[in-house]
Amino acid sequence: MTGIANVLTIAGSDSGGGAGIQADLKSFSANGVYGASVITALTAQNTTGVTAVYDVPADFVTAQLDAVFDDIRIDAVKIGMLSSIAVINAVAEGLEKYRARNVVLDPVMVATTGAKLIQDDAATVLARRLMPLADLITPNLQEAERLLDCGIAIGRGAMIEQGKRLLGFGADAVLMKGGHMMDETAGRADDVLITAADERWFEAVRIDSKNTHGTGCSLSSAITAWLARGVELEEAVARAKKWLTGAIAASGDLTVGKGNGPVHHFHNLWPVD
Repeated sequence: MTGIANVLTIAGSDSGGGAGIQADLKSFSANGVYGASVITALTAQNTTGVTAVYDVPADFVTAQLDAVFDDIRIDAVKIGMLSSIAVINAVAEGLEKYRARNVVLDPVMVATTGAKLIQDDAATVLARRLMPLADLITPNLQEAERLLDCGIAIGRGAMIEQGKRLLGFGADAVLMKGGHMMDETAGRADDVLITAADERWFEAVRIDSKNTHGTGCSLSSAITAWLARGVELEEAVARAKKWLTGAIAASGDLTVGKGNGPVHHFHNLWPVD
């Protein structure tokens, strides 16, 4: 690859700009890659909640995929909100058709505000159809709980055990995100990267901020950006997590909305007066 890498996000639109496609494109730019997009759903959403969801028809998702891949060299793909079975199948078929590489799947199921973002019967299809095509999946603890139909992980051992079970769905690696951990590590935001060969922890102190809208989207997009730039997986996760930690810490510089605000994607680039 020569020049700046091109990365595709396949996800839903957040009209408030803090998560989804909007957060993905900001994260791509902040981490040094060009972003293209395929929109799978439209949400009427702000920092306080989601009031409506409109699923984009599957054939139009396919049309977007064809338009992007027919013209642009795509070095990595991030997948976010896929709320219907038809759209999940359309995305899977597109990835297979174009032999997509560096695929990062963020199994988005519930918004920060608690709104459900995937149909009940679609989660099983997501696991069966898309996870085998992913180089990395990035579930938080609630998403892992739903995918595995089990209790939520409590403690590091349970995170590793559930991550290993998720590997069984076919992805090459799983990043279990521990930001919602509610045990003795509740003051921390430690994640663990699990492969068939190893586990590695990425540690951070939890930042006391309500501005966490879009953190999952932003982290997975940043990892995808670094993979597209040719960085190995562990280093990509480390760089992305460091950047996101800074984005959360600087989120108070923004004044966006009345609820769970967004992170500051461009904290390294925008000077504060």
